[in-house]
Amino acid sequence: MRVGLVLPPTDDPADVPATARRAEEQGFDIVASGEHVLFGSPTPNAFVVLAAAASVTSRVRLLSAVTLLPLYPAPLAAKMAATLDRVSGGRFELGVGVGGENPVEFAACGVPVRERGKRTDEGLDVLVRLFAGEAIDVDGTPATLDPLPLQRPRPPVWVGGRSEASMRRAGRAGDIWMPYLGSPDRVARGLRTAREEAERHGRDPAEVTGAYFAWTAVDPDPALARRRALDVLAATYGQDMERIVDACVPHGTPEQVAARLAEYRDAGAESVVVAPASEPGDRERTLDLLAGEVLPRLRG
Repeated sequence: MRVGLVLPPTDDPADVPATARRAEEQGFDIVASGEHVLFGSPTPNAFVVLAAAASVTSRVRLLSAVTLLPLYPAPLAAKMAATLDRVSGGRFELGVGVGGENPVEFAACGVPVRERGKRTDEGLDVLVRLFAGEAIDVDGTPATLDPLPLQRPRPPVWVGGRSEASMRRAGRAGDIWMPYLGSPDRVARGLRTAREEAERHGRDPAEVTGAYFAWTAVDPDPALARRRALDVLAATYGQDMERIVDACVPHGTPEQVAARLAEYRDAGAESVVVAPASEPGDRERTLDLLAGEVLPRLRG
């Protein structure tokens, strides 16, 4: 099981190189960044953040979790992804999602929020073709991507989301389906749906694998870990999260967190991307617990 770490979105982006370097030294397999254009809290651009991380690391994989694909012209997203893959020596993995949590950013970018699913599907088709070196038609003129990504036939494409549409999108055009705020059983059922869709489109179902975006709270005191998870997720999502935290958020002692993450692994998540539910002042201790006590248990 690969274990990734979400780079704190509310931190100053200038701190990214140090955080990414430390994550690599601590043994994480992936560093990830999400993005928004306009949001209710500080949020960076994933391509820029991961380029900064690439400059100070050599092993760790770099995942956009997720790129809001409907807000980009697809050829521009392909160009940025291919460039980042080359800058990083072939370590980039492109996660895409439809977004929509904040309709204001769609309006500001001139994109109707109701079209986000359609634009994502169309964008994925263009990305896959450009990454493969194929030409796309632009007003009657063929156009290709140059330079191509280092990874062939393309950087891995993750499809994020919890809906059935995301499962089917992953089956049609993705390599990895990554839900969030779901139970291990939901991961297993969704992965089956994605693979069934892959087969319907003439793909080998085994080409589609699973991952999980895991909000996680760890502390030697399990009650304190649960309280932190409730507070951080309530602030993030603006609602009572008690039921969701207990069902879908690994929390508790390092032993409890590792055991819960292993349940997602057993459900088919070959990768887990950990988003620490911690306050800024407690982040260093949280990362030490994850790296020093959770990772060894998952890999042992």
